[in-house]
Amino acid sequence: MKRRLINSLLLLLILAGVTSSFSYLNIDLSGLFSGDSLEQMGRYAGNFLTPDFSTTHLNAILNGSLETLAMSAMGTVLAAIFGLFLALPAAGNLGWLALQSSRLILNALRAIPELVWAALVVLAAGLGPNAGTLALALHTAGVLGRLFAEALENTPREPAQAIRLSGGSHLAAFCYGTLPNIWPQLLAYTLYRWENNIRMASVLGFVGAGGLGQMLYVNLSLFQEARAATVILAMLVLVLAVDGLSDWARQRWVSA
Repeated sequence: MKRRLINSLLLLLILAGVTSSFSYLNIDLSGLFSGDSLEQMGRYAGNFLTPDFSTTHLNAILNGSLETLAMSAMGTVLAAIFGLFLALPAAGNLGWLALQSSRLILNALRAIPELVWAALVVLAAGLGPNAGTLALALHTAGVLGRLFAEALENTPREPAQAIRLSGGSHLAAFCYGTLPNIWPQLLAYTLYRWENNIRMASVLGFVGAGGLGQMLYVNLSLFQEARAATVILAMLVLVLAVDGLSDWARQRWVSA
């Protein structure tokens, strides 16, 4: 009886929250069905059903796809390197001060979304793929750094300690004692983030960071629905191709 009462109160709170949200935001759903709204929406959606496959537009899409792919790949590689550099102190291997400082940096990097990073970098570095690459690298470094640090914390320390006791350096202990044990995890995390970054790289162009996203933003701004439809199809093909390549790489390199 008590549980039923609590569930009923929780449901009432949820309904009250949704109702108050509609009231606070002044959302008028009736406007979607009044006048010629449905006709306009149908006309707008219908314009996307005839993509533009002209040679000029396809060449521009090919260049934008390569730009998006390069942005995601370079951003992920830079993030993996920087993330591993921060993961070493974040795993507690270099003392308390280094631990807290590196974790603070990692938290700050991943707390800011890629779109916000892109907007900030565009203001500093100008429009183009460089801004998108740096935005992806900064946010992804925070994510990968945290994941890498957790992998380092959970890996057995005995192999690295054995190398140190036999006279090896810290670098040799890490490269031959620690890295081989966590390498599959690091690679799996990096490939997974690359999949995410190819999707995000397609969107960063909305803030001027280059790639297919910028083409889509321009086409939508000019109400060129046919061209925008072709760009959306290219985004879909690119994401599916990268997902397939990432799955193949994980099965070949990680599961082996």
